[in-house]
This record gives sequence, C-alpha cells and structure tokens, in this order.
Amino acid sequence: MAFARSRQALAVAGVLGLALGVAACGTGNDKKSSNAGSAECGAYEKYDGHDGKKVTIYSSIRDIEDERLQQSWKEFEDCTGIEIDHEGSGEFEAQLPVRVDGGNAPDLAFIPQPGLLKRFVDSGKLKPVGADTKAMAEQNYSADWLKYSTVNGQLYGAPLGSNVKSFVWYSPKTFKEKGWTVPTTWDDMIKLSDQIAASGTKPWCAGIESGDATGWPATDWIEDVLLRTGGPDVYDKWTTHEIPFNDPQVADALNRAGSILKNEKYVNGGFGGVKSIATTSFQEGGTPITAGKCALHRQASFYANQWPEGTKVAEDGDVFAFYFPAIDPSKGKPVLGGGEFVAAFADRPEVQAVQTYLASGEYANSRAKIGDWVSANKKLDLNNVPNPVDKLSVGILQDEKTVFRFDGSDLMPAAVGAGTFWKGMVAWINGKDTTAVLNDIEGSWK
Repeated sequence: MAFARSRQALAVAGVLGLALGVAACGTGNDKKSSNAGSAECGAYEKYDGHDGKKVTIYSSIRDIEDERLQQSWKEFEDCTGIEIDHEGSGEFEAQLPVRVDGGNAPDLAFIPQPGLLKRFVDSGKLKPVGADTKAMAEQNYSADWLKYSTVNGQLYGAPLGSNVKSFVWYSPKTFKEKGWTVPTTWDDMIKLSDQIAASGTKPWCAGIESGDATGWPATDWIEDVLLRTGGPDVYDKWTTHEIPFNDPQVADALNRAGSILKNEKYVNGGFGGVKSIATTSFQEGGTPITAGKCALHRQASFYANQWPEGTKVAEDGDVFAFYFPAIDPSKGKPVLGGGEFVAAFADRPEVQAVQTYLASGEYANSRAKIGDWVSANKKLDLNNVPNPVDKLSVGILQDEKTVFRFDGSDLMPAAVGAGTFWKGMVAWINGKDTTAVLNDIEGSWK
C-alpha cells in the first residue's frame, strides 16, 4: 500500500497594480508571491485565475514526507496564488469515510486503495475528473494505471506517487563484514537466513502495527509470494474474487510467507519473538538492521523515508535493498507495487486546477528532486531521482518487461482489503492458523 502512506506557510505578497509594470506586490487579499510572472512561473500559467483560493487535501502522508510534500508544490502556490492546505493522518483510512459521510469531506484526498475509491463512487460522493485532468492523466500514465481509478468507464482519480514493494532491505556494510552474498533466488534467501540464524542473530525483522491500518504490511507478504507462486493470472483472479480467498493456492502462499514470519528462529530480530511483529510499528520494523540486530526486512521502496537521520542509503552505504527473489523463474520477474490516486470530493475550478497539476510532469519532477519518492509518471526524468533505491524503482516501473501488479488488498472491496484482511493478518501473526484465517476473510467477502 501503496500502502501502499505527509504544511508550510505560503510566502504572501500581492499585486500592486499594472501601473508599476511588474507582476510583484499588491493588495493584501492576493496570494501570489513576487515570483508571479517570472520565468519560473511560466509552467503554471495554465492554472492561473484562482488567486486567493484555498484547496484542502487529506491523506496518510505525515512527518518528513509531509514536509517534502509541502515543498513540492510551494512554487505552484507562489505562482498561482492557490493555497494548498494539507492534513496527514495515521488514521486516514478509517477517518476519511467518517468525514465524507458526515458532510466534512476534503476537496481532494490521496486514496491508496482503488476499492475504497470505488466505494465513494458507488455512494455518489466522488466527482469525475474534469477534462483537463483527464487529458493530463492520459498523457502521463499508462492505461494499466488509469484502470485502477476508473469506475463504469469514468475516470475518478489521477495517479500520484507510486511504490515498488518487492524489496528486501539489508546493510551492505554488515554483509561485507560477514561475507554474506545478496541472494538472487528464493532458495538462496532461505539458505542465507539459516546461515544468519546459526550465527546467533535473528535474520528477519518486521512490524505491522500502523494505527487503524494495523496489519497491512503482512498483507504485502502474501501478495508478493502469491504473485511468485501462482503467477499474475492466479493473482488477478484472487484479487477479483474469481477464485475464493481461501483457495489452496492462497493457503500455500500464506504458509510459505509463514515459513519466515512465523519462524521463531528467524524473527523478530531486535524486538522479540513472532508475536512482537504485531505490536512493532511499521516505521520501526526495519531499524534494527542499522544496529546489527537484524539482517533482512521486506518492505517497499518508500521505507527509504523511515531510516534514522543520517543513514546512507546506497549500494555501499548503511542500508540498501535487493529485489525480493522470484520463486519460480518461469513466472518471470513479478513486481508488487502500489500508489495513490488524487480523488476529488469537490469540483470547484481551483480544485480541478490542483488535481490537474498533481498529474503533470512538472509536479512529478518537482517532488522527485526533493528525494525519497517514486512515480509511474511517464514524464519523470530518471536524472531527477536522487535516491538509488528510488531510481531502481522508477526503472522497474518504466520497464515494459516487468510483470507488475497493484497491491492486492487495495484492489479488493474496502471492507475486505482494508478491513478483514488486515485484521486477519494480525490474528495470523498472533497464532491463528492459516485455514481459519483465510476462511474468516472469505466469509466476509460479500
């Protein structure tokens, strides 16, 4: 997900008047900065006409990611005079429906679950994208991405950030010191895990606590494994319920994930035993790697934002990531990923302008330059992606040969994908057996 999951003050000046012959200075009601009319603002002229307007955005993006988000659209704010008021919350998935149903919806929301997006469409709450947003989205994103926010043939959201989830984080320094080799097959990864465990260190660390979204990191495990064991066709049938949630192929994938996550010899390095996974936060799940208390942490590209300040992310650095190995080479190179979609609960002109801008190449490159961000936007220049893991991710997303599938729980009905599936994975980690967990989730799919 996409999970799949961050406010600065706008520098305010006004426009004094045409008599001065310049585009700076002015009345106290205007929001444009002194840069308005400059060469830097040329790219934003098509969004003009909304000076002094305010657009609210709600998302799951917080902390340092939120600060980077604010920075990414500051020039847009300064040049257009539109104020973007963003609020990030760790309870986003649970609170957005409450706000919408209570008549307090944001103008825009970054929704990481297509299933949740469809729920809002079905209830008549979401607005279809305007013509400009539609044209921008179709220009910059593949049809495979746009289908995830298309309902009954109508587009309801433009993609924004993306992530590649099929990564295992490790410490290059530790691997070099110990003489360990980065595995390229599943069997080699298990052999390495056994080798590390025999040395007295638990090889894997994980955390699935995430507020109201607790459990989602474990859903990524089963999705990644099923994509490798069953292939994309079985995966697609599972996410659309063409095969039941408790299909034997799904049970096999969950049990294979359990050979790591429910193996007391393997987990939970730096935290305790298997059950500590359920109470360890997603943000802290991999951090024992930096202290040498754990060697491997399967998590998405966006985990680059979670390492302690000063951690060098590079092939020769403190931490880096390798591709979560394929299990059956005949299934190709499967890649699990996710992303957010910018969906609108209001269709005022200024809201549509912001929605269109966020789908543009200008925005994608602005945000990418700040660091630790990935997008499937075709206009994203790889040279603007500073983080080596993100560069690897963008390369994968732009590679037509990759067998890519969107996060399965985010494709399912929200009551399952962001409900019983999450809860079921917590129960599974806490000792409930595979069959009972999958039967419970299957029974909840209406």
